[in-house]
Amino acid sequence: MFDSFLSVFGLVMLVLAGLLLLLFLLPPLRRNLVTRPIFAAYRKVLPQMSDTEREALEAGTVWWEGELFRGKPDWRQWQNYPTPRLTPAEQSFLDHECMAVCRLVDDWQVTHELYDLSAETWRYLKDKGFFGMIIPQRYGGLGFSAYAHSQVVTRLSTRSAALSVSVMVPNSLGPAELLLHYGTEEQKNHYLPRLAKGIEIPAFALTSPWAGSDAAAIPDFGVVGQGIYQGKAVLGMYVTWDKRYITLAPVCTLLGLAFRLYDPDGLLGDKKDIGITCALVPYDHPGVDTGRRHFPLNAMFMNGPTRGDKVFMPLDFIIGGPAMAGQGWRMLMECLAAGRSISLPSCNTGMAQATARAVGAYARVRSQFKMAIGRFEGVEEALTRIGAYTYMIDAVRTMTAGAVDLGEKPSVASAIAKYHVTERARQVVNDGMDVIGGKGICLGPSNFLGRAYQQTPIGITVEGANILTRSLIIFGQGAIRCHPWLQAEMRAAQEADARQGLLAFDRALFGHIRFAAANKWRTLWLGLTGSHFARVDADVAPEMRRYYQQLNRFAAAFAWLADVSLLVLGGSVKRREKLSARLGDILSQMYLISCTLKRYEAEGRQAEDAPLAHWAIWDAMYKAQEAFDGVIANFPVRFIAAFLHRIIFPWGHPYVVPSDAVGQQAAKRLITPSATRDRLTAECFIEPLESDPVGVIELALAATLEAEPIEARIRAAEKAGRFDGNPQANVRDIASVAFESGVIDAAEYEVMKRRNRLRDIVVRVDDFPFDYGVATASKPAANRLAA
Repeated sequence: MFDSFLSVFGLVMLVLAGLLLLLFLLPPLRRNLVTRPIFAAYRKVLPQMSDTEREALEAGTVWWEGELFRGKPDWRQWQNYPTPRLTPAEQSFLDHECMAVCRLVDDWQVTHELYDLSAETWRYLKDKGFFGMIIPQRYGGLGFSAYAHSQVVTRLSTRSAALSVSVMVPNSLGPAELLLHYGTEEQKNHYLPRLAKGIEIPAFALTSPWAGSDAAAIPDFGVVGQGIYQGKAVLGMYVTWDKRYITLAPVCTLLGLAFRLYDPDGLLGDKKDIGITCALVPYDHPGVDTGRRHFPLNAMFMNGPTRGDKVFMPLDFIIGGPAMAGQGWRMLMECLAAGRSISLPSCNTGMAQATARAVGAYARVRSQFKMAIGRFEGVEEALTRIGAYTYMIDAVRTMTAGAVDLGEKPSVASAIAKYHVTERARQVVNDGMDVIGGKGICLGPSNFLGRAYQQTPIGITVEGANILTRSLIIFGQGAIRCHPWLQAEMRAAQEADARQGLLAFDRALFGHIRFAAANKWRTLWLGLTGSHFARVDADVAPEMRRYYQQLNRFAAAFAWLADVSLLVLGGSVKRREKLSARLGDILSQMYLISCTLKRYEAEGRQAEDAPLAHWAIWDAMYKAQEAFDGVIANFPVRFIAAFLHRIIFPWGHPYVVPSDAVGQQAAKRLITPSATRDRLTAECFIEPLESDPVGVIELALAATLEAEPIEARIRAAEKAGRFDGNPQANVRDIASVAFESGVIDAAEYEVMKRRNRLRDIVVRVDDFPFDYGVATASKPAANRLAA
């Protein structure tokens, strides 16, 4: 009887399998029996998408992040992407003009005395074309690549945030870029040469007090109507706006303005709500107010509000002319990805490089308990993160800027770069502050890190606040843009012709099913085998090969997990921001690892750099694993969560925290002069002068290395009792005692004296008169001791 049951059961399963096979092989039958009811239900539940939502989702292009989302990355394609390189003209500009302008800037003077760049610095930036890097040479600009733009901003950021931001903004999302893509020929020919030469200083006003991250909801508006311009009656717009956080607004001469345009009287056509529009307005146009400023955490780049109330301006002020009225949101979304790929990743990478260079040297120069602090394991731990994160975020910056030069506008990759570069740079600076201790918390001319510590939240906040970027954008936009079938399904469901929509939906749906099934079985196979048999179709460094295999495993698991999440949770995934954020974290960590592996290959597989790469990659793999755990642990359908865990991690977790031994090797790269240290901090501005707060650390490091063998002999003599009873045999004066005792000769004593003098400059903390900075009117009250 049992045998008969098995025979019947087997026959039933065979019939079912045959029916399923027929459904797949016979599209007309499949469409009628399966696709049609699903299609009808999908059309009902799919919400209508507004134009602004559609433009935001469809903006930009899909690049390498799409390969990762596919679950089967093509490593040969990744290796074939060219590594960005500078032209001779771009390299010369970096080596000469950038170095020269850095020498003009004293960050303490900028942030504490002038509250602005010096007049000489502004003049140099204009004269040398810093504001026209993205403007083609035919308009008088420098015509630099995106990578060169990134290199310049990175280098300037190692000197001063005010300097780098002042250069970054005119070359980012704003008047110049919008004119290049959408301006009329008349607008281009008039404005671009003036912007390139610094005759015009641009600003772009988008954010309002009532619409920050939700920029599409800006309440600023214009109403089409007749008015007077230059003595003539013309058709124009009465525009009202109230904007804040607008960089360069207080000093701009040309204000880019985003607002929603209305035409209640139908003067332009039948459409009443024309939509978001971008216009260019001279700062001295009647009614324009740009006269006040903010203080963004004492960075002192020019930033402030701008306002206007029913300011009349002709339609010709619209970027692209009247024909581009209502096209502003599309313009902004299409240009945002390119700017976000460069600006903040470059600024924050420069900040991280400066921290790695200066703090690493400081940790060798500064001693406690008769040992350089950089050799303490607790300090080593911080130095490891500083070095490894700097290595990784520079790799991300380079490849993402390089994508722009390849013609991409990587909307998702740029969001990943913005979020993770700024977050890791914040960790780098925080670790640096921990290492230098009291030196870092007392501001003054010799404090080389305090201002960076103050200013790290700026990068976290602007161009899409990091909380929003992580929880809503990376996976929310990535799922639609990067998934090979999801957007096709949505477009099919929104097709006006129901028959054509059904055909397209059927192709997409069953392509999606095959895609999800393949990733599920790949996930299980790679999990069961530990990915040891995963193919890597590229010539990669043997010491890095396992990471490629593990990325294959994680990519397949991520693609399948994303599909299960979308199937089970549907549109509620968008509202489950914590879950969405963790899914985005997995995609992000894979992108970061890919860039780090690419850097290691591009720089010639430098064995001395390997500890930095190993630690950064291992750390990111562990974070990706934690993100998988976070999704599964909080998945609302618990039996599905258990199933997910068994498929993705059949033998448990492959990663633990990065190795302390590898971390120690990474930390050593920061405290010892080497080619590795130079590559890691290649864009740092270094002026080896005793009067320069970073330059003197470099001098002290060289002096420390020269003095270390001599100091070791002094310590040995001390341990042997040669200086017992001598009150001068202390940490400050022991070299003098050693010389007087004959332990070291005169030449060695000179080495020790120079080291001590430079060390003392490095560890010195600035101090001021007790009433320094107190307003004159309050000084008598403050000088209470005079009585």
